[in-house]
Amino acid sequence: MRSRQYGADVLAGGTGRRRFGGPGQREVPTVAAERGLVVEDSEGRFCGAVVGYEKGTVTLEDRHGKRRVFPLTPAAFLLEGQPVTLVPPAPRAPRAPAAAAAVAKSTLTASGSVAAPAAERARAKVARASRIYVEGKHDAELVEKIWGDDLRDVGVVVEYLEGIDDLPAIVRNFSPTPDRRLGVLVDHLVAGSKETKIASSVRSPDVLVVGHPFIDIWAAVRPSAVGIAAWPDVPRGQPWKEGVLRAIGWPPEVPAAWQRILRSVNSFADLEPELLGRVEELIDFVTMPGSA
Repeated sequence: MRSRQYGADVLAGGTGRRRFGGPGQREVPTVAAERGLVVEDSEGRFCGAVVGYEKGTVTLEDRHGKRRVFPLTPAAFLLEGQPVTLVPPAPRAPRAPAAAAAVAKSTLTASGSVAAPAAERARAKVARASRIYVEGKHDAELVEKIWGDDLRDVGVVVEYLEGIDDLPAIVRNFSPTPDRRLGVLVDHLVAGSKETKIASSVRSPDVLVVGHPFIDIWAAVRPSAVGIAAWPDVPRGQPWKEGVLRAIGWPPEVPAAWQRILRSVNSFADLEPELLGRVEELIDFVTMPGSA
């Protein structure tokens, strides 16, 4: 169960925020404000998980630990991009603290989405024709660790490209169609970069190319998760990963360093928002109604 607030993207021309309401609109469904449910307010200004309910209000907590209290008014929230009215959850019998913590943990995936029921997760799914491509092996491993459960639930396969210099040819060979969509995640997609120029050359309504601003996927991991104050600046012309390892005093072994970084990532809270929004956007794009 997914709720999306993507944030800005360098290739996007607008916010794309949908407005709801007005004559002839279908009735807005009601959803119980169960703890762990991830929603966003109808204005798209706050996205978080339900952490409490009291006296006609609901408390949401975002990925940064910030909390806000909202009234339970009609159509005040978006769930999976659609308007809903949150209602008080059904009363439950008290749980022992340890049991309650175990249940809460089991209902969320590492990305913060509400997990599918266990029986549904165990059922084999046929992979979609649509795909998500990422630049390298480290990108693919990080996406798998945080979004792997979500991707398996919707039958989406992630592949890595070893760079995007040949992206236009790769897209042509993929032969995208409305029921065979392609999403591409690009490193260092900032104005004026080589990556942005290549991405901008891809023109297809069935392809979405998005990216994060970091020069390498390592830097999309929050420094605090790795135990450093900040990712160091590496002088232009020097290999970035090797320069980082020298600056932070780690052994000069890139594969071992990456495994150390990957082990430090346990949930979406350990990643920067600029990456989170982009991956969520790609998943939604390749699973839109009509895509196979």
